[in-house]
Amino acid sequence: MDWTFEEFRAELDTLNPSVRKKAIEIAKELIEKEDFSKEKAIKKAIVMAEEWFYDLEG
Repeated sequence: MDWTFEEFRAELDTLNPSVRKKAIEIAKELIEKEDFSKEKAIKKAIVMAEEWFYDLEG
């Protein structure tokens, strides 16, 4: 299923484009594989994507 996160646009728009893309990927995976709600998935995904980005940057 193709998940959209329009209701979380404000949270996503403030992110670096790479972090935003990664957060959406993670959120989709959490919804599909871990049975998270959209709200919980996007919140967790943003944190995980930011950590991923900072690890990448060193």
